[in-house]
Amino acid sequence: ALHYQPLVDLETLEDVGAEALLRWRHPERGLLLPTAFVDIAEETGLILPLGRWVLEQAARDAAAWQDVAGGPFSVSANLSPSQLHDPDLVAIVVAILQDADLPPDSLIVEITENLLLKDAELARSRLAALRSVGVRVAVDDFGTGYSSFAYLDRYPVDILKIDRSFVGSLGGRPRAAVLVRSILDLAKAFDLETVAEGIESTDQLRTLRSLGCRFGQGFRFAVPRPAEQITSMLESDALAAMRDEPGSSPAATTAVAG
Repeated sequence: ALHYQPLVDLETLEDVGAEALLRWRHPERGLLLPTAFVDIAEETGLILPLGRWVLEQAARDAAAWQDVAGGPFSVSANLSPSQLHDPDLVAIVVAILQDADLPPDSLIVEITENLLLKDAELARSRLAALRSVGVRVAVDDFGTGYSSFAYLDRYPVDILKIDRSFVGSLGGRPRAAVLVRSILDLAKAFDLETVAEGIESTDQLRTLRSLGCRFGQGFRFAVPRPAEQITSMLESDALAAMRDEPGSSPAATTAVAG
């Protein structure tokens, strides 16, 4: 199953996209997170059909949400190492976009820093091919990997996702704001968008706004949820009004979102 966490414009507090998060509805253990099964999927080779299904479903959902929103709405999905090594990846993505009737720039593929560095030449060429057809590329958990800054001028990247460990320290550690500001300045120098991950409080939201971060996601806005609840959020637009309330809480926001 796919659950989605909304991507929010931190200035307007509007939903502008969503990240697709894979889940497994286990008959005995309930809803399982990827850490419980993705490694096994990689080892058995099931990650390729699973990863393709994720892209197909996410693209279909994003196309439907654009109809509801009456405008652009992006969806992001993680690429596994096996997918990045698949020579058919670009052709598969193009076919998925065509079948879903989704504009290519509405799809964002997310990769980790470690994945970039494991096979530099392959990663560069594969990501460049995806960008050549209009798909955008995001680096997930930015700042936690090795040699983070060195590759930005060599790899085809559009978005940096600031790791939640930095965001979570805002307000508690003075140096955290310095680190986040440094990442934002770096992104600006390379003409990259930034997304702050793991926003959980209004104070963090205000600090990120003051630092100039445009986009974010986290429990402050909404927990990951099934596609139909994202549709309801877009139809009602109830969250945007709630989010600007200084005293609003993740629990209250979730209740409004259904």
